[in-house]
Amino acid sequence: MTDEDILKLFYETGVLKTGHFLLTSGRHSDKYMQCAQLLQYPKSTEQVCAKLAENVKDLGIQTVIGPAMGGIIISYEMGRQLNTRAIFTEREEGKMALRRGFTVKPGERILVVEDVVTTGGSVKEVISLIKELGGEVAAVAALVDRSGGKVDFGVPAHYLLKLQVESYAPEECPLCKKKLTYNKTRQSKKIISALIPPSRII
Repeated sequence: MTDEDILKLFYETGVLKTGHFLLTSGRHSDKYMQCAQLLQYPKSTEQVCAKLAENVKDLGIQTVIGPAMGGIIISYEMGRQLNTRAIFTEREEGKMALRRGFTVKPGERILVVEDVVTTGGSVKEVISLIKELGGEVAAVAALVDRSGGKVDFGVPAHYLLKLQVESYAPEECPLCKKKLTYNKTRQSKKIISALIPPSRII
């Protein structure tokens, strides 16, 4: 799968939205990556995860973990690609936790996966949980880094796309000042190629 194929797939499946969005981090943005639009197609999911798995196939991964909800499908497919176990974390009383009988063994080498990294908050919570349980985080892998390369997980991180997108504290949000309501979205036919030139695909 070439860089151009990835760009085309993200465009065709409508992954990138524009409008006014409240992000999980609490910040606001005029752009939002909705990778579920791509992940609803198993063949497309297989293709992008195969490309991502190439970066971590030699790390001795024993288990893939992704935070619910965005990391569940990616965790499953990355586990399939790497021939490992695939599980996910969920929030329990506001904290990331392993539920449904999932466990991590001391020393187990873990790959943490996510769809989009903005502040990296959810991934960092998963990493902390794994360390508390005695596991070893070998790397992080995600479809998109929209942090501008600002997030440091303390382990190698691998992405299909790196995207610089502005986000704002609520009190500084220019969209709020214009009194635009949340989640007014539209697709732009040119926005993928305009914001993510092939040279910025990793």
